[in-house]
Amino acid sequence: MPDTNRTKFIFVTGGVVSALGKGIASASIGLLLQKRGLTVQNIKLDPYLNVDPGTMNPFQHGEVFVLDDGSETDLDLGHYERFLGKSLDKRNNVTTGQIYNTIITRERRGDYLGATVQVIPHVTEEIKSRVRALARNGDRPDVVIAEIGGTVGDIESLPFLESIRQLRLEEGLQNTMFVHLTLVPYISTAGEFKTKPTQHSVKELREIGIQPDMLLCRCSKPISDSLRQKISLFCSVPTRSVAVAPDASTIYEIPIQLHNQQVDEIICEHFGLDVPAPALDEWEGMVDKIKNPRCRVKIAICGKYVNLKDAYKSIIESFNHAGVPADARVDLIWVSSEEIKHSGPERFLHDVDGLLIPGGFGERGVEGKIESIRYVREKKIPFFGICLGMQCAVIEFARNVCNIEDAHSYEFYRDLKHPVIHLMADQEGVTELGGTMRLGAYPCVLQEGSRSHQAYGSLEISERHRHRYEVNNSYRELLTQNNLIMAGVSPDNRLVEIVEIADHPWFVGVQFHPELKSRPIDPHPLFRDFVRAAVEYNRKREATENVGNKNEELAGTTTKSH
Repeated sequence: MPDTNRTKFIFVTGGVVSALGKGIASASIGLLLQKRGLTVQNIKLDPYLNVDPGTMNPFQHGEVFVLDDGSETDLDLGHYERFLGKSLDKRNNVTTGQIYNTIITRERRGDYLGATVQVIPHVTEEIKSRVRALARNGDRPDVVIAEIGGTVGDIESLPFLESIRQLRLEEGLQNTMFVHLTLVPYISTAGEFKTKPTQHSVKELREIGIQPDMLLCRCSKPISDSLRQKISLFCSVPTRSVAVAPDASTIYEIPIQLHNQQVDEIICEHFGLDVPAPALDEWEGMVDKIKNPRCRVKIAICGKYVNLKDAYKSIIESFNHAGVPADARVDLIWVSSEEIKHSGPERFLHDVDGLLIPGGFGERGVEGKIESIRYVREKKIPFFGICLGMQCAVIEFARNVCNIEDAHSYEFYRDLKHPVIHLMADQEGVTELGGTMRLGAYPCVLQEGSRSHQAYGSLEISERHRHRYEVNNSYRELLTQNNLIMAGVSPDNRLVEIVEIADHPWFVGVQFHPELKSRPIDPHPLFRDFVRAAVEYNRKREATENVGNKNEELAGTTTKSH
């Protein structure tokens, strides 16, 4: 008989190639089980030696997802939070760097009493303890879903795979489940799918002692039942447990695809869990809105990582969420801030319905961002600035409205006469880069009647931060005299958190990262209102253009009559 009082463990591995979507698969399974009434915790086990991704180049790793407790984590934590609709903490992301840092600290302290410290048992025991820690907390979850980063066959992943092999032995077959995500490529020249990559991936797993209980076959389009049966035969997985995960128009459709193939039912049967069917009506309604919007708007994102969309993963998803209440599809236009600097903003922004400047670090491309902001401010195009985007907005306002021509940020130039953006006081003397910024959730007090107050519907909020620099308080009075509204400040009034321009359709800059708290069922209020402003701007612009076209037609008709 299965022990329904014990936490169940699902281990999600990937094979053949990376970037197949293990994070989405793990989050989707978590959502389905949660909708069945089970409590779920997701954990990402990353094999790289960095302690966290905070100091890693976004071109290598994508965005850094910051949690409420200030942890800098993998972007898959964002998928977990968005799908599960809950906030996670530092326990939900484990790296090899963290594991080795803990073990070496213990060894230096003498905790191992002179024993030879080895991968087995010391590293594997530490990995297992991190996974089990999620099952031992006060609100013990029914299910822990552990995603192992990388692919089967990677040298750096081996300690994690060995750890989950041991966990199956220790926790029992009925309390553990192996789900393997693998690629079934379509070879266009042959006109058929090929199962050999999947067979070899499973073979690799078996060689280290892991037999998958379920396969999720990633493919460009659905595969036939006969192909599923072939995979079942060669991989020793029941045909029913060979699920197909074809490309989808939105990631939020994946849970529905898996549910239609009874993936959640099979998992519950494996664990002996008698729970009701998932309530997916609200989720399905949200997906339908995303797939079938009534209107479209164009919003430009001006940054320096525009060639790697994963650097802005949470921003992209926040726009998908915000489009739902506006009944709009948000078409994102990626604009390099360096190209703006060289070619001017008119070429790239003349037909957009909104501009977003995201966060970032470094001086490269900043002047292009500032020029973009000036353009949309003067043209009355909706604007949203996040972190560095807000700082650029303050610099632009100081230069072109307050007439401080050499206004700039202390981050880029130390010898400044007018550093309108300056280093935070508690960052003075900080030399280490990792985990030393202003990180995590902090409270903010909003100005009554401001756009931000209208969006949130509250005068006190909490948002996540990741920055070292802030608006220089020496310039606050001059900025406000010129009608830049300090719409949000820290409770002690020392830090400016939000700036707005009143005589503008929608101009908001925030020092925090609202994209980190947006959810598909609960869009972030600032993204929601920004998209609504873009829709309204689009409606008025098209109406004006239509009037102009009619006037041209009438003028042409009059000319011909004469």
